[in-house]
Amino acid sequence: MPMNKPHLEFHTVDMETGWETPPGYPKGIQQKILASDLDEVKKMGSRTRLLRFQPGAFTTAPFVHDHWEEVFLMTGGLTVGNDANGNGGEVFPPQTYACRPPGAVHGPFKSDTGCVLFEIHYYDESAK
Repeated sequence: MPMNKPHLEFHTVDMETGWETPPGYPKGIQQKILASDLDEVKKMGSRTRLLRFQPGAFTTAPFVHDHWEEVFLMTGGLTVGNDANGNGGEVFPPQTYACRPPGAVHGPFKSDTGCVLFEIHYYDESAK
């Protein structure tokens, strides 16, 4: 059964409200879902979201998931590869991009300055 995101025309995105901490993420990292029909149980669909880090927020372990992920760093700096205490890693500036296939190990992440990422997550349904 095909899934569909909603049809949305250009509209102002409220950057103040509607943010929530994703499951498994620490306080200080929040997402705002822009559009989604992602079903991680059925392994179908896609999700478009903003992910923001408050200054000093960090994750402590690498991530791996079974869907594609594309990430564009819109504002702020993002450190990739810090340790469990938030130390070390490589800092990336705004306007940098990553595209990760299913199963790619990535992170941990931190932001000393705070940042906003634009992310698209999707399953390759043609591979079924």
